[in-house]
Formats: sequence, C-alpha cells, structure tokens
Amino acid sequence: MGGYFITFEGGEGAGKTTVLHTVTERLSQAGYDVLATREPGGIKIAEKIRKIILDPLHTEMEEHTEALLYAAARSQHLAEKIVPALKQGKIVLCDRFVDSSLVYQGYARGLGMDEVLKINQFAIGDCMPDLTLFFDIEPKKGLERIAANKDREQNRLDLENLTFHEHVYKAYHILAERFPARIQSIDANQTLETVEQEAFDRILSLLKK
Repeated sequence: MGGYFITFEGGEGAGKTTVLHTVTERLSQAGYDVLATREPGGIKIAEKIRKIILDPLHTEMEEHTEALLYAAARSQHLAEKIVPALKQGKIVLCDRFVDSSLVYQGYARGLGMDEVLKINQFAIGDCMPDLTLFFDIEPKKGLERIAANKDREQNRLDLENLTFHEHVYKAYHILAERFPARIQSIDANQTLETVEQEAFDRILSLLKK
C-alpha cells in the first residue's frame, strides 16, 4: 500500500501509549509523515464503540459480544482511517490492534485465539501490521503503575483480577513466539527514556530497510 503499519501492544501499565506519542513526535521531527491512532477508537464510530466496551458499568457484557464489538470498531477504523493513510504512504502508529483481541478475548476470556482470529480476519481482511512492538512488563508491576497514575483513564479492564492480567501476559508471549518475524519485544521495565529510544530505533530500522 506504500506506507508502514506499526502497532504497539502490551498489558495494562506497560507504557506503550506514552511511548507512542513520543515516537510519533520524533519521527515527525525527522521528516516522516506519521499518523498516530488507537484502538478501540481513532474515529467517531469506533470511539463510540470504545465507550460501550470499556464503560466500567458494563460488567455484564458477554465475552462474544465484547470480541465482536472490538472487531466491528477495528473494521471501521481500518476502512475510514488506517487504509487511506497507508495508501498515502504514511507511517501509521496504532495503540493496540488485532493482537489485543487475541490475548484479551481469545486467551484471557477463554474464547480461543484461533476463533477470535477468524472473527478478525473477516473484519480486517489481509491488513496486518508490518511491525508490532510488544512492551513487556509483568502484570503486577504494570498494575502498580496504573494505581500510581491518577490521570489515567479508568476502564472496565482495570476491574479484572491479577490472574486475568497474567493470562494476558502469557498470551502475548505465545503470540511473540508464533509470529517472531512481526512481533518484537521491548523490556518495559527499563527507564521511559530507554524504552522510547529502543522503540524509535526498532521503527527506524524497519523504515531504512
């Protein structure tokens, strides 16, 4: 399509959102045409779906419903924002994508990663990231970061217990082993500056190939 599609993944409190914003600025300053976005969200319809999914009051939401809502938001996000940007030759940096559905709904919710992948293949076609950065931090430490950050958006996933987040963490490692050519891990326990530099270097390496 001409551009590059790069996704940022990780459990709660991994710091990927902060890193994405910094890397976006640095790439823009370096002369690259960059678009930063997020999932679920990024566009009007998907942001409305995001509110439904992540509303802390919606604790009764069934697992299949949750997976389908994520896929629906993703489909619209791709069609309306990501694919047009890629066709224009932009570098698209996305905070979460299909891997989040595979680990959260597929593994942690117990729906099956292959089953959730099938739902998402219908939603996204063959549009997969060129590179996925997985920000690796143990769930307990990530959740401690969240508790210390009073400015962070509180959502329904924050209500889950530690075991749920440990399942998410394990699933990310399963995916990293399954797709080693696409998924690169970054130790998110390092200082923020170190993590940002490592993410920037990994992306720059892809762009200069």
